[in-house]
Amino acid sequence: MARFGRVLTAMITPFNQSGAVNYEVAEQLAKHLVNSGTDTVVVCGTTGESPTLSWEEEYKLFQVVRSAVATKAKVMAGTGSNSTQEAIEATQKAQQLGLDGTLQVVPYYNKPPQRGLYDHFHAIAAAVPDLPMMLYNVPGRTSCNLLPETVAKLAKIPNIVAIKEASGNLDQTSELRRLCPANFDIYSGDDSLTLPMLAVGAVGVVSVASHLVGSELQNMVQAFEAGQVDQARDIHLKLLPLFKVLFATTNPIPVKAALCLQGWSVGISRPPLCAIPDDIHERLQTVLKTLDLQSVAA
Repeated sequence: MARFGRVLTAMITPFNQSGAVNYEVAEQLAKHLVNSGTDTVVVCGTTGESPTLSWEEEYKLFQVVRSAVATKAKVMAGTGSNSTQEAIEATQKAQQLGLDGTLQVVPYYNKPPQRGLYDHFHAIAAAVPDLPMMLYNVPGRTSCNLLPETVAKLAKIPNIVAIKEASGNLDQTSELRRLCPANFDIYSGDDSLTLPMLAVGAVGVVSVASHLVGSELQNMVQAFEAGQVDQARDIHLKLLPLFKVLFATTNPIPVKAALCLQGWSVGISRPPLCAIPDDIHERLQTVLKTLDLQSVAA
């Protein structure tokens, strides 16, 4: 089995009415996720609204979630940055806090060439050699695509062990699998592409939908692994409307709205993100009702 499991949840960051981080709800939500199919909780990634969190808030979230899930699941810290030195310092802090791995997003805005990307990730890995690293390629947000050839070179570094591939390009995923070692894990970064990516060598998903359907996603991946492709496809098709509505506007706006509909006090996103549009909210309500996902949070 892959180092971080099959289903990793990119956990949202709950806020209270004043916009401060609600650490109590974060603790409750982390426990709920682990009890409903999550193998690894990813804290302070894109879905966790890392661009509008301070490092102090992030470090406290790392500690709260780590304490909440204890030995039941792994915790991965989103410590990436478009500043190499800043990413190194944050990753060193995550190691000091006892986390199980680190998610390193491709540097955004400054658009480094492939050589710069290699040097960036190599420097972080070298500074924290005992902490496993997952690369995070999401060119739709960073305007910079980490190419398979560069990933293959990075995969030779012992503690760079996986990638969250969110390019939306199955050919690129196929190239990653062709070029990288068998023990280098590829994860889908898009819920709707998890099943197709499994077919070309991925081992699981870093998921948003797992806030709501973690157990079903576990069943889908396990069915595929067992050769029960029809069953895996049926689960995928059943959940497809959910996958789509959760990305009908900028993530994590819809998933936070869905959790609120279930009774979770997670608040809305920090500016410049905003509340969910009325039409998408109506679609979301319909999908949750169809899938019987209207249960109130425990």
